[in-house]
Amino acid sequence: MTFGQQVVKFTENLRPDWSLPDHAQLLFPYENEMTMSTLKRFYDLYYSDTNPRIFIFGINPGRFGAGITGVPFTDPIRLADICGIETSFKRKAELSSIFVYEYIAAYGGARPFYQKYYITSVCPLGFTRDGKNYNYYDDKKLERAVEPHIIDNINDQKIFGTSDKVAICMGQGSNYKYLNKLNEKHQFFEHILPVPHPRWVMQYRRKRLEEFIQLYLDTFAKAEELVGNI
Repeated sequence: MTFGQQVVKFTENLRPDWSLPDHAQLLFPYENEMTMSTLKRFYDLYYSDTNPRIFIFGINPGRFGAGITGVPFTDPIRLADICGIETSFKRKAELSSIFVYEYIAAYGGARPFYQKYYITSVCPLGFTRDGKNYNYYDDKKLERAVEPHIIDNINDQKIFGTSDKVAICMGQGSNYKYLNKLNEKHQFFEHILPVPHPRWVMQYRRKRLEEFIQLYLDTFAKAEELVGNI
């Protein structure tokens, strides 16, 4: 199976049957036929090989990126205009997606980027509370409830083809703290390199966008150096 076929199979095996605290609702976009069709087109276009990749871990899928398109950090606008995949989704922008694709452009474009990297999430499914995005680490009850899924999520995806040397974590605060602690216990990777979360950059440091793109370039270059010839 190609890398992309493994991603599709993994996604198809996700089930919306998680036991969660009452205040958290599961975000499960993969029942939507258009979302799954789009996801398959994307991974067929960019991952139709068996090459290894460096993993990038976001937090969990949100309502307006992967929650619509099925592709992490990729809103319908970036999906069409940059990735070349037209859909009937409403062309709504998502802040994190804007930053990620600014970075991807600085890296050299979507195809060379996706040849070396695979973006996923620490938690494979997202959550809402009172209709708003909610993160797995926002309360301890939710974190404890989803941790078995998180461990399975990482182990199941590592077999796609990845280096054990390094992974990148989007989020230098709670996401990195949690993932790093989990990694110390389970030894998924030798190194985890944190970068600021794209949404944080766009909300609070947007005037310094170029500075943070350079920080990403430097961190990703370090990851590639640790891995060697991936």
